[in-house]
Amino acid sequence: MEFLLYKVHGSMNTFFMLDGEEREDYEEMTLKLAALDPGIDGLLVVLPSQVADAKMRVINRDGSEASMCGNGLRCVARYVCERDGVEEAVIETMKASLHVKKEQPQGDGIAMYAVEISPVSFQMADLPMAYGGETEWRLKPLPFVSEEIPFTAVAVPNPHLIGIVPNEYQSNPAHQQKWAEFFNGPNEYFTDGVNVSYATKVEGGIFVKTFERGVGFTNACGTAMTASALVSCLAGLVPYGEVQVYNPGGMVKCSVEKTGSSFRLRLTGNATYLSKQQFKWEGTDSESGLQMSEELHEQALYEKFIEQTSAVTNQFV
Repeated sequence: MEFLLYKVHGSMNTFFMLDGEEREDYEEMTLKLAALDPGIDGLLVVLPSQVADAKMRVINRDGSEASMCGNGLRCVARYVCERDGVEEAVIETMKASLHVKKEQPQGDGIAMYAVEISPVSFQMADLPMAYGGETEWRLKPLPFVSEEIPFTAVAVPNPHLIGIVPNEYQSNPAHQQKWAEFFNGPNEYFTDGVNVSYATKVEGGIFVKTFERGVGFTNACGTAMTASALVSCLAGLVPYGEVQVYNPGGMVKCSVEKTGSSFRLRLTGNATYLSKQQFKWEGTDSESGLQMSEELHEQALYEKFIEQTSAVTNQFV
Protein backbone atom coordinates (compact mmCIF):
# COMPACT_ATOMS: atom_id res chain seq x y z
CA MET A 1 0.00 0.00 0.00
CA GLU A 2 1.24 3.51 -0.82
CA PHE A 3 0.59 6.75 1.06
CA LEU A 4 1.26 10.35 0.08
CA LEU A 5 3.17 12.01 2.91
CA TYR A 6 3.86 15.67 3.47
CA LYS A 7 6.95 16.47 5.51
CA VAL A 8 6.02 19.55 7.55
CA HIS A 9 7.11 21.57 10.53
CA GLY A 10 5.91 24.13 13.03
CA SER A 11 8.87 25.90 14.66
CA MET A 12 11.12 23.09 13.37
CA ASN A 13 9.02 20.51 15.24
CA THR A 14 9.03 18.17 12.22
CA PHE A 15 6.50 15.53 11.20
CA PHE A 16 5.29 13.44 8.34
CA MET A 17 1.59 14.10 7.71
CA LEU A 18 -0.95 12.01 5.83
CA ASP A 19 -4.64 12.21 5.02
CA GLY A 20 -6.18 8.81 5.65
CA GLU A 21 -8.71 6.60 7.39
CA GLU A 22 -8.59 5.03 10.83
CA ARG A 23 -6.10 2.16 10.96
CA GLU A 24 -4.64 0.04 13.73
CA ASP A 25 -1.05 0.22 12.52
CA TYR A 26 -0.19 3.93 12.63
CA GLU A 27 2.07 3.32 15.63
CA GLU A 28 4.10 0.71 13.72
CA MET A 29 4.12 2.96 10.67
CA THR A 30 5.55 5.83 12.73
CA LEU A 31 8.31 3.64 14.15
CA LYS A 32 9.28 2.70 10.60
CA LEU A 33 9.22 6.32 9.41
CA ALA A 34 11.31 7.44 12.38
CA ALA A 35 13.89 4.78 11.52
CA LEU A 36 13.94 5.92 7.90
CA ASP A 37 14.15 9.62 8.81
CA PRO A 38 15.66 10.29 12.28
CA GLY A 39 14.86 14.00 11.86
CA ILE A 40 11.11 13.62 12.39
CA ASP A 41 9.35 13.92 15.75
CA GLY A 42 6.36 11.83 14.72
CA LEU A 43 3.39 11.34 12.40
CA LEU A 44 0.32 13.56 12.01
CA VAL A 45 -2.77 11.74 10.71
CA VAL A 46 -5.67 13.76 9.26
CA LEU A 47 -8.90 11.79 9.55
CA PRO A 48 -12.62 12.27 8.89
CA SER A 49 -14.59 13.55 11.89
CA GLN A 50 -18.23 13.25 12.91
CA VAL A 51 -18.08 16.42 15.03
CA ALA A 52 -15.60 18.75 13.26
CA ASP A 53 -14.06 19.53 9.88
CA ALA A 54 -11.33 16.93 10.47
CA LYS A 55 -9.73 14.88 13.19
CA MET A 56 -6.03 14.87 14.11
CA ARG A 57 -4.06 12.04 15.64
CA VAL A 58 -0.47 12.60 16.78
CA ILE A 59 1.89 9.61 17.00
CA ASN A 60 5.24 10.35 18.64
CA ARG A 61 8.41 8.95 17.10
CA ASP A 62 8.54 6.22 19.78
CA GLY A 63 5.06 4.97 18.78
CA SER A 64 3.18 6.50 21.72
CA GLU A 65 0.18 8.75 21.04
CA ALA A 66 -0.08 12.36 22.25
CA SER A 67 -3.42 13.89 23.13
CA MET A 68 -2.48 17.15 21.40
CA CYS A 69 0.34 18.92 19.56
CA GLY A 70 0.21 22.67 19.01
CA ASN A 71 2.90 22.76 16.33
CA GLY A 72 1.39 19.78 14.54
CA LEU A 73 -2.09 21.28 14.79
CA ARG A 74 -0.92 24.35 12.86
CA CYS A 75 0.26 22.10 10.02
CA VAL A 76 -2.98 20.14 10.04
CA ALA A 77 -4.89 23.44 10.13
CA ARG A 78 -3.12 24.60 6.99
CA TYR A 79 -3.76 21.31 5.21
CA VAL A 80 -7.48 21.22 6.08
CA CYS A 81 -8.05 24.90 5.28
CA GLU A 82 -6.31 24.63 1.90
CA ARG A 83 -7.99 21.30 1.11
CA ASP A 84 -11.46 22.64 1.92
CA GLY A 85 -10.93 26.17 0.58
CA VAL A 86 -11.63 27.90 3.92
CA GLU A 87 -9.74 30.21 6.28
CA GLU A 88 -11.12 28.83 9.55
CA ALA A 89 -11.93 25.33 10.70
CA VAL A 90 -12.52 23.13 13.73
CA ILE A 91 -10.19 20.17 14.28
CA GLU A 92 -11.11 17.30 16.58
CA THR A 93 -8.29 16.17 18.89
CA MET A 94 -8.23 13.51 21.58
CA LYS A 95 -9.57 15.78 24.34
CA ALA A 96 -11.31 18.67 22.55
CA SER A 97 -12.41 20.11 19.21
CA LEU A 98 -10.27 23.21 18.58
CA HIS A 99 -10.73 26.31 16.46
CA VAL A 100 -7.96 27.07 13.94
CA LYS A 101 -7.54 30.07 11.67
CA LYS A 102 -5.32 31.24 8.84
CA GLU A 103 -3.34 34.38 9.71
CA GLN A 104 -1.48 36.93 7.60
CA PRO A 105 1.76 35.49 6.16
CA GLN A 106 5.01 36.33 7.94
CA GLY A 107 7.89 38.04 6.13
CA ASP A 108 8.12 37.05 2.47
CA GLY A 109 5.25 34.59 2.61
CA ILE A 110 5.61 32.15 5.51
CA ALA A 111 2.24 30.45 6.07
CA MET A 112 0.97 31.34 9.57
CA TYR A 113 -1.89 29.76 11.52
CA ALA A 114 -3.44 30.43 14.93
CA VAL A 115 -4.75 27.47 16.93
CA GLU A 116 -6.71 27.18 20.13
CA ILE A 117 -4.97 25.35 23.00
CA SER A 118 -7.56 23.80 25.31
CA PRO A 119 -8.59 22.55 27.85
CA VAL A 120 -6.41 23.98 30.65
CA SER A 121 -6.20 22.25 34.03
CA PHE A 122 -3.97 22.74 37.06
CA GLN A 123 -5.34 19.61 38.73
CA MET A 124 -2.44 17.24 39.26
CA ALA A 125 -4.77 14.29 38.67
CA ASP A 126 -5.23 15.45 35.07
CA LEU A 127 -1.54 15.01 34.20
CA PRO A 128 -1.46 12.70 36.24
CA MET A 129 1.04 13.76 38.93
CA ALA A 130 1.31 12.55 42.51
CA TYR A 131 3.38 14.34 45.15
CA GLY A 132 2.85 15.04 48.85
CA GLY A 133 -0.90 14.54 48.69
CA GLU A 134 -1.30 17.88 46.85
CA THR A 135 -4.02 18.57 44.27
CA GLU A 136 -2.20 21.46 42.50
CA TRP A 137 1.43 22.48 42.16
CA ARG A 138 1.95 26.11 41.14
CA LEU A 139 5.19 28.07 41.24
CA LYS A 140 6.77 26.02 44.02
CA PRO A 141 10.10 24.17 44.14
CA LEU A 142 10.18 20.41 44.12
CA PRO A 143 12.84 20.11 46.85
CA PHE A 144 14.21 16.78 45.65
CA VAL A 145 14.82 18.34 42.21
CA SER A 146 15.92 21.88 43.14
CA GLU A 147 15.33 24.36 45.94
CA GLU A 148 15.63 27.33 43.58
CA ILE A 149 13.42 26.41 40.61
CA PRO A 150 9.68 27.15 40.97
CA PHE A 151 7.75 24.46 39.11
CA THR A 152 4.16 24.41 37.88
CA ALA A 153 2.22 21.35 36.80
CA VAL A 154 -0.41 21.99 34.12
CA ALA A 155 -2.30 19.97 31.51
CA VAL A 156 -3.23 21.68 28.21
CA PRO A 157 -4.27 18.82 27.78
CA ASN A 158 -0.78 17.29 27.32
CA PRO A 159 0.93 17.03 30.73
CA HIS A 160 3.58 19.67 31.41
CA LEU A 161 5.99 20.45 34.22
CA ILE A 162 7.26 24.01 33.72
CA GLY A 163 10.30 25.33 35.62
CA ILE A 164 11.30 28.99 35.62
CA VAL A 165 15.09 29.01 35.53
CA PRO A 166 18.04 31.42 35.25
CA ASN A 167 20.16 31.51 32.09
CA GLU A 168 22.72 28.94 33.18
CA TYR A 169 20.13 26.12 33.16
CA GLN A 170 19.39 26.89 29.51
CA SER A 171 23.05 27.06 28.48
CA ASN A 172 23.74 23.68 30.07
CA PRO A 173 20.76 21.30 29.66
CA ALA A 174 22.22 18.55 31.89
CA HIS A 175 19.93 19.29 34.85
CA GLN A 176 16.80 19.38 32.69
CA GLN A 177 17.79 16.20 30.87
CA LYS A 178 18.50 14.32 34.11
CA TRP A 179 15.09 15.01 35.61
CA ALA A 180 13.13 14.78 32.37
CA GLU A 181 14.57 11.32 31.72
CA PHE A 182 13.81 10.35 35.32
CA PHE A 183 10.19 11.55 35.13
CA ASN A 184 9.70 9.74 31.81
CA GLY A 185 11.04 6.46 33.14
CA PRO A 186 9.59 4.31 35.93
CA ASN A 187 8.85 6.75 38.77
CA GLU A 188 6.26 7.42 41.45
CA TYR A 189 5.44 11.00 40.45
CA PHE A 190 4.41 10.86 36.77
CA THR A 191 3.18 7.37 35.93
CA ASP A 192 2.45 8.36 32.28
CA GLY A 193 5.50 10.60 31.88
CA VAL A 194 5.49 14.37 31.41
CA ASN A 195 6.84 17.08 29.11
CA VAL A 196 9.50 19.02 31.03
CA SER A 197 10.16 22.63 29.99
CA TYR A 198 12.54 25.24 31.37
CA ALA A 199 11.49 28.86 30.75
CA THR A 200 13.68 31.97 31.08
CA LYS A 201 12.81 35.66 30.80
CA VAL A 202 14.47 37.38 27.83
CA GLU A 203 14.07 40.79 26.27
CA GLY A 204 10.67 40.91 24.63
CA GLY A 205 9.38 37.61 25.96
CA ILE A 206 10.58 34.22 27.18
CA PHE A 207 12.86 31.44 25.93
CA VAL A 208 11.67 27.85 26.35
CA LYS A 209 13.49 24.56 25.96
CA THR A 210 11.43 21.35 26.14
CA PHE A 211 12.18 17.68 26.74
CA GLU A 212 9.10 16.14 25.13
CA ARG A 213 7.58 12.91 26.34
CA GLY A 214 8.08 10.24 23.67
CA VAL A 215 10.56 12.41 21.74
CA GLY A 216 13.34 13.89 23.93
CA PHE A 217 14.74 17.38 23.46
CA THR A 218 12.83 18.98 20.60
CA ASN A 219 13.22 22.19 18.61
CA ALA A 220 9.81 23.25 19.86
CA CYS A 221 6.67 21.86 21.48
CA GLY A 222 3.55 23.92 20.84
CA THR A 223 1.62 23.01 23.97
CA ALA A 224 4.79 23.44 26.05
CA MET A 225 5.41 26.93 24.66
CA THR A 226 1.81 27.91 25.36
CA ALA A 227 1.86 26.40 28.85
CA SER A 228 5.16 28.17 29.53
CA ALA A 229 3.64 31.49 28.43
CA LEU A 230 0.73 30.88 30.82
CA VAL A 231 3.05 30.05 33.73
CA SER A 232 5.27 33.06 32.96
CA CYS A 233 2.19 35.30 33.14
CA LEU A 234 1.19 33.73 36.46
CA ALA A 235 4.72 34.36 37.78
CA GLY A 236 4.73 37.98 36.61
CA LEU A 237 7.62 37.51 34.19
CA VAL A 238 5.50 38.89 31.35
CA PRO A 239 2.09 40.59 31.24
CA TYR A 240 -1.08 38.81 30.15
CA GLY A 241 -1.86 39.17 26.48
CA GLU A 242 0.45 38.28 23.61
CA VAL A 243 3.74 36.66 24.64
CA GLN A 244 6.66 36.12 22.29
CA VAL A 245 8.07 32.66 22.98
CA TYR A 246 11.53 31.92 21.61
CA ASN A 247 12.69 28.33 21.25
CA PRO A 248 15.50 26.40 19.51
CA GLY A 249 13.30 26.26 16.39
CA GLY A 250 12.48 29.95 16.16
CA MET A 251 9.69 31.99 17.77
CA VAL A 252 5.91 31.84 18.15
CA LYS A 253 3.30 34.10 19.68
CA CYS A 254 1.12 32.83 22.50
CA SER A 255 -1.98 34.69 23.64
CA VAL A 256 -2.90 34.28 27.31
CA GLU A 257 -6.25 35.73 28.42
CA LYS A 258 -7.50 35.43 32.01
CA THR A 259 -11.16 35.71 33.01
CA GLY A 260 -11.72 35.01 36.68
CA SER A 261 -10.06 31.67 37.34
CA SER A 262 -10.23 30.48 33.72
CA PHE A 263 -7.77 30.97 30.87
CA ARG A 264 -8.04 31.19 27.12
CA LEU A 265 -4.89 30.21 25.19
CA ARG A 266 -3.97 30.59 21.53
CA LEU A 267 -0.77 29.71 19.67
CA THR A 268 0.25 31.45 16.43
CA GLY A 269 3.19 30.40 14.29
CA ASN A 270 4.39 28.94 11.02
CA ALA A 271 3.07 25.88 9.19
CA THR A 272 5.81 25.03 6.70
CA TYR A 273 5.77 22.31 4.04
CA LEU A 274 9.18 20.78 3.31
CA SER A 275 8.44 18.03 0.79
CA LYS A 276 5.99 15.50 -0.62
CA GLN A 277 6.96 11.83 -0.54
CA GLN A 278 5.47 8.50 -1.54
CA PHE A 279 5.65 5.94 1.25
CA LYS A 280 5.33 2.24 0.48
CA TRP A 281 3.97 0.52 3.56
CA GLU A 282 4.13 -3.25 3.83
CA GLY A 283 3.80 -3.48 7.60
CA THR A 284 7.05 -4.37 9.34
CA ASP A 285 8.31 -5.94 6.13
CA SER A 286 11.71 -4.70 5.02
CA GLU A 287 10.20 -3.70 1.67
CA SER A 288 8.49 -0.71 3.34
CA GLY A 289 10.24 2.53 2.48
CA LEU A 290 10.15 6.09 1.20
CA GLN A 291 9.93 6.38 -2.55
CA MET A 292 9.72 9.54 -4.68
CA SER A 293 10.40 12.89 -2.97
CA GLU A 294 9.48 16.38 -4.23
CA GLU A 295 11.00 19.37 -2.46
CA LEU A 296 8.56 22.24 -1.88
CA HIS A 297 11.10 25.07 -1.35
CA GLU A 298 9.43 26.80 1.61
CA GLN A 299 12.25 26.27 4.10
CA ALA A 300 14.44 29.08 2.75
CA LEU A 301 11.79 31.61 3.81
CA TYR A 302 11.65 30.14 7.30
CA GLU A 303 15.43 30.18 7.64
CA LYS A 304 15.37 33.95 6.98
CA PHE A 305 12.88 34.23 9.85
CA ILE A 306 15.14 32.16 12.13
CA GLU A 307 17.97 34.61 11.45
CA GLN A 308 15.80 37.34 12.93
CA THR A 309 15.41 35.39 16.20
CA SER A 310 19.02 34.21 16.45
CA ALA A 311 20.12 37.06 18.74
CA VAL A 312 17.94 35.54 21.45
CA THR A 313 18.17 31.83 20.70
CA ASN A 314 21.90 31.60 19.97
CA GLN A 315 22.82 32.41 23.57
CA PHE A 316 21.09 29.20 24.68
CA VAL A 317 21.40 26.82 21.70
